[in-house]
Amino acid sequence: MQTITPSELPVPELHQLLVGSIGPRPICFASTISEAGQPNLAPYSFFNVFSSNPPTMIFSSNRRVRTNTTKDTLHNVEATREVVINVVNHAIVHQMALTSVEYPSDVDEFAKAGLTPIASDIVKPFRVKESPVQYECTVKEILALGEHGGAGNLIICEVVKIHMHEDIFDDFGKIDPHKIDLMGRLGRAFYCRASGSNVYPIVQDVKTLGIGVENLPEEIRTSRVLTGNNLAQLASVAEIPVSDNSARTDPRVINALSSPSNKRSFHLHNYAKALLESGDVKRAWQVLLV
Repeated sequence: MQTITPSELPVPELHQLLVGSIGPRPICFASTISEAGQPNLAPYSFFNVFSSNPPTMIFSSNRRVRTNTTKDTLHNVEATREVVINVVNHAIVHQMALTSVEYPSDVDEFAKAGLTPIASDIVKPFRVKESPVQYECTVKEILALGEHGGAGNLIICEVVKIHMHEDIFDDFGKIDPHKIDLMGRLGRAFYCRASGSNVYPIVQDVKTLGIGVENLPEEIRTSRVLTGNNLAQLASVAEIPVSDNSARTDPRVINALSSPSNKRSFHLHNYAKALLESGDVKRAWQVLLV
């Protein structure tokens, strides 16, 4: 492994290592307004939600690395203590990217990107109509992390009003990740789309104390087929199941048992692996217990 001391790297190089390895990061599409009433719209990927009560989001407007200057967003929230955080989905990702260009302070990024400003209910900055979710926020605190280029300024926001498009919900009133179709930021020019086959549930009953990988039978724990993820799935049960012999009628199990003795575990573990990757932990255990 490479071992890196951050203080020994040029800031641009360190920045790329950080953003290339920490991700995907949600995108804060921040709408602010100057004291003179000039709208500003800019994306930030040093961003997340940190509290539900009170509902709190934090994003960072970093000092420019080369010029060690600060951005319009920071100036505006320092003056007005208000911001609208709009989420970014695939439908507006290129429009969002266009606003990352450092236009002069008197330029309206809504117009440049072809986005529609709509009035907020409580705060002065406009919302982005095309964004599927818009959070009106008051700025509770601004925390400067340094005075040199690349230093962050954490903008701590409390959500005071939420606006959500109705078409992002499923039939149960929950946000459907495929419908909201969010975008995430990676390093350099890379993004990722949080929908389609790359989005899937990982069900873990947090009320059940799993037995843990260390308590799996040795043959399973030391398997050359099953991955660490597979072992964790098996170890999530409260106790090792008892074989009910149901797997013995399974054609794949029958074929595995008819193979040479030194290949049986290999074939059974491969079958169990496939079951685990489809989410069928119960069936995988029965195969392994044959």
